[in-house]
Amino acid sequence: MEAGDANLHQTDDNGDKSDEEEKEDRATQSLLNKLIRSNVVNNTNQVEVLQRDPNSPLYSVKTFEELRLKPQLLKGVYEMGFNRPSKIQENALPMMLAEPPQNLIAQSQSGTGKTAAFVLAMLSHVDPSLKWPQCLCISPTYELALQTGKVIEQMGKFYPEVKLAYAVRGHKMERGVKIKEQIVIGTPGTVLDWCIKLKLIDPKKIKVFVLDEADVMIATQGHQDQSIRIQRMLPKGCQMLLFSATFEDSVWKFAERVVPDPNIIKLKREEETLDTIKQYYVLCNNGNPDNETYLHRIGRTGRFGKRGLAVNMVDSQRSMEILKTYERHFNKKIGRLDTDDLDEIEKIAN
Repeated sequence: MEAGDANLHQTDDNGDKSDEEEKEDRATQSLLNKLIRSNVVNNTNQVEVLQRDPNSPLYSVKTFEELRLKPQLLKGVYEMGFNRPSKIQENALPMMLAEPPQNLIAQSQSGTGKTAAFVLAMLSHVDPSLKWPQCLCISPTYELALQTGKVIEQMGKFYPEVKLAYAVRGHKMERGVKIKEQIVIGTPGTVLDWCIKLKLIDPKKIKVFVLDEADVMIATQGHQDQSIRIQRMLPKGCQMLLFSATFEDSVWKFAERVVPDPNIIKLKREEETLDTIKQYYVLCNNGNPDNETYLHRIGRTGRFGKRGLAVNMVDSQRSMEILKTYERHFNKKIGRLDTDDLDEIEKIAN
């Protein structure tokens, strides 16, 4: 997987770094690599599946080999350190890779492997011999689009014929010049411009449409209407995949407008475990206790069943009380991290 001409390059406004800064960066990265281990652990999240056709057999997989992936994609999955499907992937991947394509609405908490799942689906459905966009993924923020793009590049490492374009702010394109990348990842406003104003994408040729973080999407002004406008331009046979961490009424109404005749996968939040995420605190933080937000945020450190590390900043007695609230709610001890002891910092990953 390679990013095409639309790839983004991050530059430093202050010019090149000094040798000393480069050494410090490498040392910091080395420490982070020790802290963030890649060993996969058991994920105990429970999944509820509601099929579009309740009479059809429910397929699930326990290994990636059962999915009959292209060898270069299977190699990419293993290269990323993912040895077996997560709970949500066991049921979602057979639906996403089915022929004919099946639509899906999935509740996806942090750490469930949903990004890897829909990325694998997009890469699997692409025909690399066709030089035009076939898969389209929209994310609510610039940063999330870049994160998803990185997963696409990593998983498609051994599939260089497939190219990726970023439809995000700051990327200037000429009107009417059709892009040749098979996968486009971007934010709703820019994607809409690429389809309508600049005519860079022919939406009638899109085979897979992914809408990520739907709950965040509808909370952002304009994104909901833009997403619906994009969806309405897509062909009837296009596969629609929508993911959201939460599903209050407003999200459900939006999902139902965007995804016709869906299969539905729900993740039981009360079953989600924090055993794979080590939690610590250092003195600085403020705010009010919000158990759901806390779980969602620290869950990002333990994605796809990997071990994670979360550090809470505590700056007052009020912050400490909030921390104790989380401890009681999740029945998990959050220890104090001695920031002056580098040996201790390294040991917490063991």
